Amino acid sequence: MDRRRFLTHTAVSAAAIAAGAFVPGYAAALSNNLAMEKTANQKQHKRYRPLTKAGMGGVALGNGFQVNPEIECYQAMEAAWDAGIRYFDTSPWYGLGISERRMGVFLKDKPRSEFTLSTKVGRLLEPHEDFQVTQALWKGKMNFGYKYDYTASGVRRSVEDSLQRLGVSSLDIVFIHDLSPDNGDMKQGWLKYFEIAQKGAMPELTKMREEGLIKAWGLGVNTIEPILKTIEVADPDIFLSATQYSLIKHEDDLNKVFPRCAERDISIVVGAPLNAGFLSGKDRYDYSGTFPEGVKEKLASIKAVASRHQVDVRTAALQFCAAPEVVSAVIPGFHTVQQAKENARSLSSTKIPAAFWEELKKEKLIAANAPVPAAR
Repeated sequence: MDRRRFLTHTAVSAAAIAAGAFVPGYAAALSNNLAMEKTANQKQHKRYRPLTKAGMGGVALGNGFQVNPEIECYQAMEAAWDAGIRYFDTSPWYGLGISERRMGVFLKDKPRSEFTLSTKVGRLLEPHEDFQVTQALWKGKMNFGYKYDYTASGVRRSVEDSLQRLGVSSLDIVFIHDLSPDNGDMKQGWLKYFEIAQKGAMPELTKMREEGLIKAWGLGVNTIEPILKTIEVADPDIFLSATQYSLIKHEDDLNKVFPRCAERDISIVVGAPLNAGFLSGKDRYDYSGTFPEGVKEKLASIKAVASRHQVDVRTAALQFCAAPEVVSAVIPGFHTVQQAKENARSLSSTKIPAAFWEELKKEKLIAANAPVPAAR
């Protein structure tokens, strides 16, 4: 058996086991629950929304935090597909091309109309043997460097390059990436980059939307200021708001971003809903490498409430992020079959008692006005 057939055979076999193929009705129920969202997620909205709220973030596919073997990544994607997940998000930045290439290999033989695919612009990749990335997030060997380019021509080229790496002829969503004050390369200079994007990237993406090359565009950022500013100056459809809406931190998105988006039928993709693994047991918080004051204590309090109600914290975290109507997708990252299975099950079938949410609000662990999942 050649390598390609071996990878496919192994991925399908492992994914079938992980997705519950040998538990009667389990995989079918998961897939059906997520498939039902396809109609509900688009209903009464003029702007494009992903096919399902359950999605997959591509950071781990780019060797984020650690090197993840290719076969393990393909198996995880197959398990996600078998469980009904149909939204896949990536970026040239994730592993400097590695995530896009891996995702493209997996999606190559899938019907293009049956999944949502998003990637990002803002960094152009340049061939560079064994490039040493200054950020500690990406592990392993890098064969590309990068430069920032938010001009119209740069964004057009970035999209064309991504189409090549992904092996598709069109994209559903394009996010302008890391145009934000938390970007260590920009810091307070981000407004200069924003001005370039306002004159270049934003009108060019609107043009691509009119051409049919993409269906929607917005920003993919870790702060709220760029989102609010973009709403003022352009015509975005959707934002990827990462690290801003989770059980740990959500008030700014909830009270400042969500209402403004709802006014214009703009939706939100929640990135890092588990705070980069913090809410699922990892010893890290988001992407900075530090723990903000009070987050460990807050998690301990949430765990205590969850224990009293026999609720899994990861499941609660994902369902909490999916509850607002303005949220069109939740995209936790993962790279194993088990993680894919757990995330899909958490988002589609696991029941959480209303008393759990009531106690979280009573203890002021989540905002009193935060939407929570309907009682099941």
